[in-house]
Amino acid sequence: MSDKLTYKLRSGKPNKALYFLKGMLGTLVPDCIYRARLQQILEKAKQREDYDYCLERANYYNKVCTPFSLPKEDLREYGRSIFHYVGRLGDFKRNMFHTAYFLDQHDVTRFFDPNLRWSFLPGDVYFTPESPTVVKSRLLEGDNTNSVLLKLDKLRHFLFVEDPVPFREKQDKVIFRGKIRQSRLRTAFLEQFFDHPLCDCGVVGRNEGCPEEWMQPKKTIREHLDYKFIMAIEGNDVASNLKWVMSSNSLAVMPRPTCETWFMEGKLEAGKHYVEVRDDYADLEEKLQHYIQHPEEAEEIIRNAHDFVRQFRDPRREELIQLLVMDKYLRLSQQ
Repeated sequence: MSDKLTYKLRSGKPNKALYFLKGMLGTLVPDCIYRARLQQILEKAKQREDYDYCLERANYYNKVCTPFSLPKEDLREYGRSIFHYVGRLGDFKRNMFHTAYFLDQHDVTRFFDPNLRWSFLPGDVYFTPESPTVVKSRLLEGDNTNSVLLKLDKLRHFLFVEDPVPFREKQDKVIFRGKIRQSRLRTAFLEQFFDHPLCDCGVVGRNEGCPEEWMQPKKTIREHLDYKFIMAIEGNDVASNLKWVMSSNSLAVMPRPTCETWFMEGKLEAGKHYVEVRDDYADLEEKLQHYIQHPEEAEEIIRNAHDFVRQFRDPRREELIQLLVMDKYLRLSQQ
């Protein structure tokens, strides 16, 4: 058995083929069944004890407050890691972009009239669109009102773990495995801390121009959990491992986020939910040593991180909040 296949069987990540199979089988159910249920779902939601919480989150994801008009012309424009689509909900097809995005948006849009139009920008978005547009990720800096978040690419991003190893029993080290992806932050970290005694770090996948010694074998999620600290460094947009790291008994270590997704990275507090380090990592060693010497402080951050993660673990509520986001978007689009 090849090393690559062995890793896939042991990685701890969900099976993509099974996810796609389940999703495609789900598309065989007529969308009209979902559309017939929408108003009942939205009305019944008002009786929930956590309805105000659901609305609060929906309004956080969709900050648009005034009516707007979508571009009149249809658009299908590809970028380096994105695809901008403007058109009817029902005309967005699986072969237009990655299957994961098709399935994830279809879980929501199938509840609405397929003739309604929207602006959709799947992929790693690191700019703010000119008009209200549904995205997976948005910038935290400046006015990001036009970036409307849905829970997209969730197989990759929304993975949580059950960690059996207490913080105090883990190695006194930080681990990083990831791709460079033209990331200034990841490159700077490896330049300074590759081969550092407190770090186990390396690049995985295809060599994208980094020094050959940076290329290291992949490690499973379970192997990551042997370390007290796990780096969560942004790539094209957010750090995709942050969700499962914060559900573990290890500390997430990262510079302050510049982007956010459905996980609401913009609501995370440094020193409460994660360990924040400077962009140049000048204080990294100091921060690691501090929490090694003060495990009670580390464990408090881990408890807070678990509390933050817990709000995303109710599938039915997550679906409802997405429907509230999309309903608000389509109502304000003046169709």
